[in-house]
Amino acid sequence: MRSPRSARQPRHGRAPRPLGLPRSVPPGAALAAVLVLAAVSVSGCGDDSSGDSGQPGNREGTQKSSEPASRSASRSSSPSRTQHSSKGSTRRSPALPASLTKQHPRWSRCPAPNAAQGEDAGSPQPLPGGARWECATLKAPVDYGKPKGKTIGIEMIRAKKRKGGGKRIGSLVFNFGGPGGSGVATLPSFAKDYEKLRGRYDLVSFDPRGVGRSAGVNCMSAKKLDAYFAADWTPDNNAEEKQLFSRQNSFANGCEKRAGSLLPHLTTKNTARDMDLMRHVLGDRKLHYFGISYGTELGGVYAHLYPKKVGRAVLDSVVDPSATPEKGALSQTSGFRLALDNYLRACVAKGEDCPVGKDPEEGKQKITDLLADLDAEPMPTDSGRKLTESLAEGGIAQALYSQEMWDMLSQGLEEAFVDSNGTTLLLLADALNGRNQDGSYSTLQSSLAAISCADAEQRYTAGDIESKLPDFTHASPVFGPMSAWGLAQCHGWPVKGQWRSPEVSARGSAPILLIGTTGDPATPYGGTRRMKQKLGDHVAVEVTYRGEGHGAYDSRNKCVRAKVNDYLVHGKVPPDGTTCR
Repeated sequence: MRSPRSARQPRHGRAPRPLGLPRSVPPGAALAAVLVLAAVSVSGCGDDSSGDSGQPGNREGTQKSSEPASRSASRSSSPSRTQHSSKGSTRRSPALPASLTKQHPRWSRCPAPNAAQGEDAGSPQPLPGGARWECATLKAPVDYGKPKGKTIGIEMIRAKKRKGGGKRIGSLVFNFGGPGGSGVATLPSFAKDYEKLRGRYDLVSFDPRGVGRSAGVNCMSAKKLDAYFAADWTPDNNAEEKQLFSRQNSFANGCEKRAGSLLPHLTTKNTARDMDLMRHVLGDRKLHYFGISYGTELGGVYAHLYPKKVGRAVLDSVVDPSATPEKGALSQTSGFRLALDNYLRACVAKGEDCPVGKDPEEGKQKITDLLADLDAEPMPTDSGRKLTESLAEGGIAQALYSQEMWDMLSQGLEEAFVDSNGTTLLLLADALNGRNQDGSYSTLQSSLAAISCADAEQRYTAGDIESKLPDFTHASPVFGPMSAWGLAQCHGWPVKGQWRSPEVSARGSAPILLIGTTGDPATPYGGTRRMKQKLGDHVAVEVTYRGEGHGAYDSRNKCVRAKVNDYLVHGKVPPDGTTCR
């Protein structure tokens, strides 16, 4: 999930944001506390059984290209009215008015990302061949139960299919995670990775509702967010517990004050409905989709609502759709423990250049001691701000999203251990929290909370969390306590959540390609198999990447790239159970 930048291209010395930041980062902390999260009335689940030349057929077959949008738009299937409830029943919901279904977005040159999107991403650079990015705004109903009521603008970005790549298949829509990530700011950062796909598709992404330029939510002033993220999120006594829950109340009150009427409608289901409206307006009979991290949950929800509208779909770094916030957070705690262990082993193998010592266990203890010291006394940085325990843990976790950031983590730890300087760890924490260089914040964390709490119905008390602390601490002494207290994220939230876990069953859908990474800290590998079970074995095709980090395709592994490209470009579905190394 965000104003992420490529983990390979840090700019201006600032820490890069990892691809696919997962749902629900504990305030100021390193981990996503409600990874699997987390409606109002909808305009429905697709039940269109008509044929489509862009739809995958059987798993061994190949797909034919769909018609160009200019020819097929008038015939593209409209957003349908039948909705499947979470219990499997169907009901009717209001049809969308022609003012929405027949709109023609005005595409024009994209401006530079603003602070809400993460302005450090910089202006979208021209594509190979000199092509320019185009941006436009899609109108969608705030409340799909009242489709003729108020609308919300969904900001979109696209790079049109390049010449000479072959016959156009359609649009390929990306969601990079979060929830809360700005797709408009992110897609250009990864454009080179997707250039082969642009040979057959228009590449499209968007700021989901409540994010960035799509009525983005920001719950506090920058000064208050600085204090919020730096605060103590691992209380040691009753007084500190009360302070934690008081901060959460203040955060929730700020969200209600700034975006109260919008908060009930910032659900994943509504974003899935926005994507189906987008599909229709773009002129595609099927939604071709590439979802990463939380984007896999969004893709699963779309497939459940509109199984007959699924075209070629890839879900990379797969969220476990069956997990409650508690189970998701505990699983992710174990995932970050594994990533830290892998980092420590690799670091120690380098010898004298490793700042954590000669043994992985020694290194883990040094990090645990560092966090305890920071809990007692924050560390100075070159910026004049202080590195607190929460910020340091967030910085460490940020670096574990990608193996390519391990050197930066070593640099940050060496500064802290040797020089008592927290500058690099603070840069990493700022990237995780969406802090821009000028001190402003993107909507990343506020949007993440707003979407998570609109989705998930679970609310956790201090007593609930205290009872779970031993399990979290056992899962990871480094990350466990803060991850457990991150379950307080929705305390005091003014809107009730809509589900205990998302419904993603997709009977009747075309094949959906799932990619799970064995060393993924943020969306642990076991979630891939559970997504497969929930989607249905007849739908999901699983590919395992035995590697490190979050985001298999953008790890640049040649095997993963080849499997995904063959599927999206040529319609070739790999054998279920394929492994890449």
